[in-house]
Amino acid sequence: MTMSAGTDVRWVYSFGGGSSDGDASMRNLLGGKGANLAEMATLGLPVPPGFTITTEVCTAYYELGEKYPDTLSGQVEAALTALEEKTDKKFGDASNPLLVSVRSGARASMPGMMDTVLNLGLNDTTTEGLAKLSGDRRFAFDSYRRFIQMYSNVVLGLPHHEFEHILDQYKEVNDFHEDTELSAENWMDVIEKYKAAVKKLSSNPFPEDPKEQLWGAITAVFGSWMNDRAILYRKLNDIPQAWGTAVNVQSMVFGNMGDSSATGVAFTRDPSTGENQFYGEFLVNAQGEDVVAGIRTPAPISKARAERINSDLTPLEVEMPAVYEQLVDVAQTLEKHYRDMQDIEFTVENNKLYMLQTRNGKRTAAAALKIAVDMCHDGLISEEEAVLRLEPGQLDQLLHPTIKPEAERDLLVQGLPASPGAAVGKVVFSSDEAAEMAAAGEKVILVRLETSPEDIHGMHAAQAIVTARGGMTSHAAVVARGMGRPCVCGAGSMQIDEAGGIFRVGGREVKKGEIITVDGAEGQVLFGEVEMSQPDLSGDFGELMVWADRARKLKVRTNAETPADVETAKSFGAEGIGLCRTEHMFFDAERIPVVRAMILASDTAGRKAALGKLLPFQRDDFAEIFRIMEDRPCTIRLLDPPLHEFLPHTDADIEEVAKGTGLDVKALKARADELQESNPMLGHRGCRLGITYPEIYEMQAQAIFEAAIRVAEETGHKPIPEIMIPLVGTKKELEILKGKIEGVAKSVFAAASTELEYLIGTMIELPRAALRAGDIAEEAEFFSFGTNDLTQTALGISRDDAGRFLKAYEEAGIYEKDPFVTIDQDGVGELVKIGVERGRQTRPGIKLGICGEHGGDPASIYFCHNTGLDYVSCSPFRVPIARLAAAHAALRKAD
Repeated sequence: MTMSAGTDVRWVYSFGGGSSDGDASMRNLLGGKGANLAEMATLGLPVPPGFTITTEVCTAYYELGEKYPDTLSGQVEAALTALEEKTDKKFGDASNPLLVSVRSGARASMPGMMDTVLNLGLNDTTTEGLAKLSGDRRFAFDSYRRFIQMYSNVVLGLPHHEFEHILDQYKEVNDFHEDTELSAENWMDVIEKYKAAVKKLSSNPFPEDPKEQLWGAITAVFGSWMNDRAILYRKLNDIPQAWGTAVNVQSMVFGNMGDSSATGVAFTRDPSTGENQFYGEFLVNAQGEDVVAGIRTPAPISKARAERINSDLTPLEVEMPAVYEQLVDVAQTLEKHYRDMQDIEFTVENNKLYMLQTRNGKRTAAAALKIAVDMCHDGLISEEEAVLRLEPGQLDQLLHPTIKPEAERDLLVQGLPASPGAAVGKVVFSSDEAAEMAAAGEKVILVRLETSPEDIHGMHAAQAIVTARGGMTSHAAVVARGMGRPCVCGAGSMQIDEAGGIFRVGGREVKKGEIITVDGAEGQVLFGEVEMSQPDLSGDFGELMVWADRARKLKVRTNAETPADVETAKSFGAEGIGLCRTEHMFFDAERIPVVRAMILASDTAGRKAALGKLLPFQRDDFAEIFRIMEDRPCTIRLLDPPLHEFLPHTDADIEEVAKGTGLDVKALKARADELQESNPMLGHRGCRLGITYPEIYEMQAQAIFEAAIRVAEETGHKPIPEIMIPLVGTKKELEILKGKIEGVAKSVFAAASTELEYLIGTMIELPRAALRAGDIAEEAEFFSFGTNDLTQTALGISRDDAGRFLKAYEEAGIYEKDPFVTIDQDGVGELVKIGVERGRQTRPGIKLGICGEHGGDPASIYFCHNTGLDYVSCSPFRVPIARLAAAHAALRKAD
């Protein structure tokens, strides 16, 4: 979309003053904030008037080389004139100045990732006008210093800490402890120091022209769409860059006009637990940024919340009871209207309530689950809507451990329970350090005085976050909840020495690298590693999963071969095994010597003798799996990896194995050398082993059938073995091996005087197999798409080595996602579609599934649903995620 001077496009939409040009349905154009401001205005709620510059301007701005469409300025001027009429104020007027805020507003909520400017329109002249108009000089000059500080950082790019340092020094010299202690004259002194700093750092005076200020702020907000933290946040949350952000210009209302004014943030329900309790914080005589910045400790909104967290601060319900009642009414109106938990921002100016924002609130997975189930029970939403309210990836938060109730706790510090869950890790004090250590495989806890949007990479890398400052709606708290990280905020007794790599609490010292445990649910930081327990997944979780299972079409199986993993997957709702990797069973200490003897045997008789010793082990393994899975289908993959993987490699290991087995060292070395391959991924493995050493697959088939018969006789269940032959590329390979397995089945069934149902199929993991799926389906009764190897063979990329360059490919936009995490739909996905189509043409009832790592990835599961697969298979702990993702795929397709 390239815009020119003559393009007849509407770029600006007004709201407030009893009318609105937009509504909530225009979210893509107006952004979330702009659409909701318009909607609240339409509902008759007290919204300060303003106008929204659309997301299309953001897109055009970047397409035009960071220039604006020609017709934008005229539309902004017209909207500004209309705003002056609604407010009965004049932008830049000396006696009755209109002041505005300039905020971002993407269609998807990105809290703290982009920039905001408040009190815009102030200069030396208009500040005097504001002082006379309000009758409060202190308020006017406080607002002016805030504007200079914010504008200088956001628009002029000057370091925020420079201004903080000036203010801290001034307070120290004058023995002030709180900002509220400074008088108008004090603020005038600080303002002069701020201006001098601007001139020194930028070589230009602070801009006095309100129109210049406005366009500077608008440009800064559009520019912040491409800042590092916003880019990272979009990547972490799958938000497309092409969406852009809107800019909202809104007339200012002031929460810093004295003790009858305030500002706050609230949630219509508890965003940590989901309880139906009004939840939030506020500050008297403050502006919105003060609440989330953590500079002052905010007070709870309700008396109930104050009692619950033992706060000695006066709640809004007591401080301003009439305002509190109105706020509760507004909150209830908004939740019923949007049919979801709302995150609202408000300001009180001289005891009058104003609504600045509402949006669907960020919440923990536990809260999302409870809110969805409760709202369904209350009739606000349907079962299907409840299922869609919980993102599949959020379930990961519910599947992690918490601290055992009986565990001993060595309490270091008590803070606020900002985001639930528990985590253990090494203390780090900087986000860069957190990211580096996490990349090296370390588990870390990020400990900061307070966090800012620049810390997002460290917060994402950390297991948990601890801050000395900030409340329940601080940056750290909101972002941690959205990421599912445990978080403790407001641990005020901590003294953090980042440079020294240490924090102190009550005479105790904890150094960088020492292990601590964070309990986000209790707001506690504990010394050392504390014992954890698994979460309870009954109750609301079980009920929502029942609803999800009703909606989904895809079956969900698991990739598992140990009894513990199979049990876990079954408890999470796995409907069968999609991949049992038999080679994992060969590495047991008792078995590996026998496996090596089999490999080193010089003839078939020697191999069969060794395989005869392995047979009872394999049979017992399969019998245990069949017992656990009862009547559920179990896909068992015959031996896949090349034989050299089972042999020792170093001289020391070879000598040790030779000594332990009585085998000749030279013979062992020679055989190991003989089996070495230049590219074993494409070498003598999979069905190629079965062709050259058929006795291996025959032994495994015998173990499978004998185990199934044993379990059927012992339990009365009817196990359904699905024998999968890996790495097939031709029909003939499968035909030969299928014949041998069927021969084993006849022999075993005859000896046992019984028969049972079984299937023989293959794993489609080579491009040729996908292309020739029609031929292969003449022999195969099922396909399981092994998308790990199919991705490697289709893209020509080894997943073991791709880490060296895949990140650069993602950053360059060559791959939107890591193709080993989310399936490459255009390439690998196309091969899967071809395999599905051609397989079903030959055998209409063929069973089709996927067993690569993509089987647990929500985006890949949507693809599997739309491609018409019968099931996905994934690791045990991702089974609930796959169940929910499959439900989402079915419900979204229905929409």
